[in-house]
Parts: sequence; C-alpha cells; structure tokens
Amino acid sequence: MSDPPWRRPAKAYTPGVPAWGAMTSTQTLEEFAAVPMAGVSPEWAWGGADGSGVRVCVVDSGVQADHPLVGGIDRSVTTVENDAGVVEIADCAPSDRAGHGTACAGVIRSLAPKCSLSSVQVLTDGKTGSGAALLAGLSWAIDEGFDVINLSLATTRTALSARLHALVDRAYFRRCALVVSAHNRPVPSYPWSFSSVISVASHDEDDPATYYYNPAPPVEFHARGVRVPVAWPGGGTIRSTGNSFAAPHISGLCALVLGKHPWLTPFQLKTVLFLCAGNVVGRFGGAHDTPR
Repeated sequence: MSDPPWRRPAKAYTPGVPAWGAMTSTQTLEEFAAVPMAGVSPEWAWGGADGSGVRVCVVDSGVQADHPLVGGIDRSVTTVENDAGVVEIADCAPSDRAGHGTACAGVIRSLAPKCSLSSVQVLTDGKTGSGAALLAGLSWAIDEGFDVINLSLATTRTALSARLHALVDRAYFRRCALVVSAHNRPVPSYPWSFSSVISVASHDEDDPATYYYNPAPPVEFHARGVRVPVAWPGGGTIRSTGNSFAAPHISGLCALVLGKHPWLTPFQLKTVLFLCAGNVVGRFGGAHDTPR
C-alpha cells in the first residue's frame, strides 16, 4: 500500500454527497488485509520486535534524557503560560521536575529499547499540575501524531471531563494509541475511564511482559505495577508502586506491536492486546489452551 490513509490530506467536499459520505458506486474501494484472529499470538504480535520506527510520547513531569535506563529522548517540551494567560508549548531541556516521567520512560524503554521517546511536561511535582497544562500538553502530543502516548495521571476535576473526552476521542481517530493509568483510589476521575483509551491498572507479579484482560471495565488491562524497579533522577533506580507504572508496561508492548504491525488502528491494537493477554483462552483456536 501507499501512505497510510490517516496521514493523507482530507478529501475535498464533493457536491451532492453527504459531508462524510463516499461515492462508492463510482470509485474503487481501497482494500485492507485481514488478520485471522486464530493466528494472533504474542509471537505474532511482538516477537522479535524492539519498537523501531514507533514514536512514543510521555506526558508527565518531564524525562531526564541522560538517565542510563532512558537512553536519550528526541524532543522535550513544557507548558508555559503567556502574558495573556494562555498555556502554550515551548521547547525545554530534557529534565524531570519530580522523577515520575523518567520512571515511566524507563519502563517503556526497557520493553521497547529502539522506540523514539519524547516528553511533554505538564506536572509540576509528579503529583499536581493545572488542568490547562494537561489539556495543552495532551492536545500537542495528539496533533504531533505520536503513535503511542503514555498518560500516567488522572484528574478528579469533573469540569475537565468533557474537554478530555473530546481530546481522547480525537486521539483515537488520529491513530494515536493513548494508554492511560487508572486513578489509584476508587474515585470518579478522567480520562482513563473513557472507552477510546487503553486503560491500565496494576497487578502484583514481577514479569514485565505479563498482563491480563479485565472483563469488568472500565479498567481494561492489568500490568505490572507493584514494587516496580524504575529509573529515577540522578541516574539510579527506586522501587515504586502504583497504576502509574502499570500503564508504561502496556505502552511499551504497544510500541512493540506497532513496530511489527504499523497499520493497526487503535481498536485493532486493543483487540491484539486482548487476544494476547495472559488470561485469554482459545486464541489459538482451541477452547482449552493454557492461559499465560
């Protein structure tokens, strides 16, 4: 095939056809190859992949680029408020205000060592940040067309929910796989609870590649998130616990899958994750194959 359809300029409106219609009676329809679900396995999904060619963005507290477990980043930006009170995006040094973003980036790099990593600073101390900064930073990442966006944070501010919902839906239609951690407490929060994202909470096992599908959403997947060894500013590591560190495990796996299968849409990618989850049986065509 030629260029991916989602990278092409939008077609001009055709008189007589509904705004989002297509004249299928006079055009040759573009064909897409189907993947038989029985053939989807972890080996098919990411076997031999290293994340090459996949652009991942960490929207967080920043990323310390010279940390040995991060290994450099391609772009680092931050959110700044101009004289008119509008939050804008500006290039910045690849540093971390708190360590949280570096920890997430290190997890992603550990799974997908050849992926391209970029950073957007929206948190001030790893725990707090303004709603305007979150909206501006996430919007920038979506408009930049990153293949995977890791968002290990959530907000309880209901006033932001509608705008966040619109943003994550925009990411979905622009082919950005938005991986979001669930809130660590059982409180209404966003945007992890929206269906157009890949939502992640923790499990307590040590294997970084082990994850499970949750049949009782809104959390869809459980990945490693308890006592995780993570990169920390200064060049060392700490062990930390939280859904924040489960999400980048799934982001890393998404980078591997998209490195092998760059044409997957977000809903196809989510289906592949489902089929390869450790507790999903029957993916090889048998009803009694062993989970994990």
